[in-house]
Amino acid sequence: MDPSNLSSLPEESSEENQQQTKKDVSAFSSIPARPPTNKTSSQKCSPLDWSGYFDKEDDVCIPDSNDVFHVYMAGTQGPVIFCLHGGGYSGLSFALSASKIKEKMRVVAMDLRGHGKSTAENDLDLSIETLCGDVLAVLKTMYGDSPPAIVLVGHSMGGSVAIHVAAKKALPTLAGLVVVDVVEGTAMASLIHMQKILSNRIQNFSTIEKAIEWSIKSGSLRNTESARISIPSTLKYDDSKKCYIHRARLEETEQYWRGWYEGLSETFLSCSVPKLLLLAGTDRLDRTLTIGQMQGKFQMVVVRHTGHAIQEDVPDEFATLILNFVSRNRIGPHGVEIPGIRRPSQLQP
Repeated sequence: MDPSNLSSLPEESSEENQQQTKKDVSAFSSIPARPPTNKTSSQKCSPLDWSGYFDKEDDVCIPDSNDVFHVYMAGTQGPVIFCLHGGGYSGLSFALSASKIKEKMRVVAMDLRGHGKSTAENDLDLSIETLCGDVLAVLKTMYGDSPPAIVLVGHSMGGSVAIHVAAKKALPTLAGLVVVDVVEGTAMASLIHMQKILSNRIQNFSTIEKAIEWSIKSGSLRNTESARISIPSTLKYDDSKKCYIHRARLEETEQYWRGWYEGLSETFLSCSVPKLLLLAGTDRLDRTLTIGQMQGKFQMVVVRHTGHAIQEDVPDEFATLILNFVSRNRIGPHGVEIPGIRRPSQLQP
């Protein structure tokens, strides 16, 4: 959830709204006029199927519970890039990136509880403890006691979950941590505005195409192709209202928000695996991380010309950054290879 990307936009522009727009400075005023196209607005915003990007989907049933987590998978070899989406998004947020990353390694993108196609006994329990438990349970169910090398990748709220999972040291083959556009200082400062932001966004849509169009026009996503894949999975049809509404009921989970981000910078720095922080702007870096970055405790890349959802807005660049991170840190099928340090199997008896 990011204040700059959830601005309200009328579904239909009235004459009054159009007049007001002329008076205000528009964020889109500098964009040159595009040539006319034969496609209608509905065609340009029609949904795209996940199968063009991921190889398969599956439901992971957690033993001794009624929780079922939906995952999308791609690739057949190499370490597993395990992706955790932000609040209000879904695993399909990583679809375009996955289609590139899978050429070199495996990708698993999970729908967190209360999101996408996952179902849990309590969809509203988004406490950091519960979310971390869900991730560990999914990994345990999928891979048992012999998991492959795993790189946790988390965007926004999912970045917080990835950090806390890594800090627990409960994954013996955790080989890397990538956090996408979430910093404690900025996140904590924005929490006081979140209820207003959530309430001001459009709450229902007559069609999925309208929702996709809104996500682009409001600026929450900047890549139309990615929006056409990911946005449908963030909605559900309300029979009583005869319209589509947001799947995640984030406005009802306020009690957990501080827990996502409080102490996040120190926790991130405490994680012993190689770390990469991707930011959409340098203003998001707080004091603790600035000092840590100067001390070389993690790699940081500022990705230009993108919004909050870096993995959706510039998927090719995002995929390249992930692949380079894995290569640079020698993350292979069996874990992390550190130059100069021999593995136990290489030692003489």
